Amino acid sequence: MKLVIQIPCYNEEASLPVTLAALPEKIEGIDEIEVLIINDGSTDKTVETAMHCGVKHFVNMPHNSGLAKAFVAGINEALALGADIIVNTDADNQYCAGDIEKLVKPILDGDADIVIGARPVSKIEHFSLLKKFLQKLGSFVMRLLSSTDIEDAPSGFRAFSRNAAIQINVFDNYTYTLETIIQARAKGLVLACVPVNVNPDLRESRLVKNIFDYVRRSMFTMIRMFIIYRPFRFFAILSGLCLAAGMLVGLRFLWFFAFGSGAGHIQSLILSAILIITGVQIGVIAVLSELLSINRKILEDIQRRLKLQDLKKF
Repeated sequence: MKLVIQIPCYNEEASLPVTLAALPEKIEGIDEIEVLIINDGSTDKTVETAMHCGVKHFVNMPHNSGLAKAFVAGINEALALGADIIVNTDADNQYCAGDIEKLVKPILDGDADIVIGARPVSKIEHFSLLKKFLQKLGSFVMRLLSSTDIEDAPSGFRAFSRNAAIQINVFDNYTYTLETIIQARAKGLVLACVPVNVNPDLRESRLVKNIFDYVRRSMFTMIRMFIIYRPFRFFAILSGLCLAAGMLVGLRFLWFFAFGSGAGHIQSLILSAILIITGVQIGVIAVLSELLSINRKILEDIQRRLKLQDLKKF
């Protein structure tokens, strides 16, 4: 059983030695542990530092492409290295490396395909009260959208089985954490959540430079992924709201019409007709989107088979 620990890096020369030194050398049930550095266009001595610390495997991005693309590049390389389990952690030593064993255990036991490390958000000292509130709110919204019980949706401390890693696709250019949850649930992959500890902050987050911009991007990502993987439900809800509103407005018109004052409320009849017609049209879109979703599932199955064939060549 081979474990690959991948670490996306962008100018992490200072913090990387601390992160690498904390990584476990042995884990029960794991025969081989390797470290993979994804160099996301660093301009400092990140690569040289990693090599000095004994790292042998690298993915070098041509320029700074962002966390999401670095994550995908790492997953693909880890699979090519023959990984049975892939753990993703941050280069700033945010997560306690000793908890990697907690992450991989549910996969080793066959109880999960993806395991997410849940941080004690309310106890993290360098998180402001606003950030703590927004983290919890975001995780709550994600649980509703994905029908999961994930406690810490933005956490990047995750373990993936080989089967899950092959099936995961990332469309967002900003981050992978949120969309992979909705996607995994839609693909029938089993998600689990385990409590993990965090280390003192070594530097400010590069992903969350502006908390409100992060919230805006995260909400957009969640809605977009919900539309992609739950299209019928999304458009059916919109259709139902329009139809319900149209019928209520129509009943209001009929009420006044029954008492002889319908002529003064003709606008309600027009609005009712518009809402009902819109609801019917969105309902048709819901059916068409479900058909497209079926085609997407077929294409993803073909993609998974092609990946398996390619990996057999390594």
